[in-house]
Amino acid sequence: MRTRLLDDLEDDDPILSVVNLIDVFLVIIAALLIAVARHPLSPFAAGDATLIRNPGQQDMEIVVKKGDRISRFQGEGEASAGRGVKAGTAYRMEDGSLVYVPE
Repeated sequence: MRTRLLDDLEDDDPILSVVNLIDVFLVIIAALLIAVARHPLSPFAAGDATLIRNPGQQDMEIVVKKGDRISRFQGEGEASAGRGVKAGTAYRMEDGSLVYVPE
């Protein structure tokens, strides 16, 4: 009879739910760390990456990461139009591929 009472007391220990919460938080923290490390613009990611924000809109921004260097180009809408020089022509083939022909 006495051992039954002790077993019931161990099941109602409030510290066990705190331990379970700590385990849940550890899993969440590990998932967040993995997500940050896998982001292409993070300093831990290997290789180069290009990110285009708001494509085709006036406030478009291009972020380029080459090695440890990150550079940005922000489109200014009408103000940046006409500042370039035509460098060639691109053609879309029947199979969907693009062919660039320099001038």
